[in-house]
Amino acid sequence: MSDTSIFTRILRGEIPAEIIAETTNTFAIRDIAPQAPVHLLVIPKTEQYADVVALAEGDPALLAEMVALADNLAAEHADGDFRLVFNTGAGAGQTVFHVHAHVLAGGLDEKSVGG
Repeated sequence: MSDTSIFTRILRGEIPAEIIAETTNTFAIRDIAPQAPVHLLVIPKTEQYADVVALAEGDPALLAEMVALADNLAAEHADGDFRLVFNTGAGAGQTVFHVHAHVLAGGLDEKSVGG
């Protein structure tokens, strides 16, 4: 069994997924279990950071790049309004320990978001 994250495997083309946006250091895909009409994931290309706290401490510029891509995606796929969710730790619903942001838009309610 590999320790490589599912997101790295998607980026490498080992697991099929449509990359809907990409920057030098990040990429975005659709969530396979959407919890809103628009549910996209913004993912750094590095596996170095397990969660957003580690990312903010280690590379704030990469975090800013993720937020900027999320903003661009919301403008392109929704009305520009969006919720940005980072789950940090298993108890908070994080299931993939390669930091990623959930971009949610369109008809949101107060449900929490897993992943």
